[in-house]
Amino acid sequence: MGPLCDERRNKVKKAMTIAGSDSGGGAGIQADLKTFAALGVFGTSAITALTAQNTTGVEGVYAIPPEFIARQIDAIVKDIGADAAKTGMLSSGAIIEVVAAKIREYGLRPLVVDPVMVAKSGDALLEPEARGALIAVLLPLATVVTPNLPEAEVLCGFPVTDLEGMRRAARTIHGLGPRFVVVKGGHREDPGSSTDLFYDGKNFEELSEKRIDTRNTHGTGCTFASAIAARLARGDEVLDAVRAAKKYVSAILAASAGLEIGHGHGPMNHMALLKEPS
Repeated sequence: MGPLCDERRNKVKKAMTIAGSDSGGGAGIQADLKTFAALGVFGTSAITALTAQNTTGVEGVYAIPPEFIARQIDAIVKDIGADAAKTGMLSSGAIIEVVAAKIREYGLRPLVVDPVMVAKSGDALLEPEARGALIAVLLPLATVVTPNLPEAEVLCGFPVTDLEGMRRAARTIHGLGPRFVVVKGGHREDPGSSTDLFYDGKNFEELSEKRIDTRNTHGTGCTFASAIAARLARGDEVLDAVRAAKKYVSAILAASAGLEIGHGHGPMNHMALLKEPS
């Protein structure tokens, strides 16, 4: 391989997702890899769990043995590497512990932590006893953590229903160790807009986009977090990455309004912003 080929190869940015597989294709690893591809980043994956899942719910979960999750991460880092990483569904305390250990071992940064606890259908994706491990060993490693309102309530221990509550939650969660916090406001009953709150430890930034009226919202959290990771892999500053991710999710939600896939919360069209093949 000549110098020119080496130079081109080095320009390809890589992002790793450490998360669960969604057999329905709308969330989890599948959503992450589609997002990476749509945003021009080469994606790799370490699968933490297999789910038997569709748009109406989760019918079964099989957790991957922690030692095999570690082997996946080893294999990726030793050969391909990662310019950014993102975690999603980490269903048990043992899995969180081994993932955190590998993140520390390899210095996987920047790291986006999506504290996945419950599926869109309401099915639990994180064992209750694992929440302590999430808070104690993973959040301190995070560059960015992206809880929705129910997840923020679990992490901070009080109800979060309005913007002032989101500010209080962001401060509390920031105190747990992550460098930046994005409290997502999609669960608020605001028919006009969807506002997320970004916090860097000193300043707040409100990020708003028009609320899209669609049932095709499966995988929005996974997609948002992986879009942030993709932009960070490409060299964006954190706030710029979060802004770009917010706009990306809003755009593909709008483009997904006409999709008819499944009978529940359908998936988004992750490739909607790409040009149609000629």
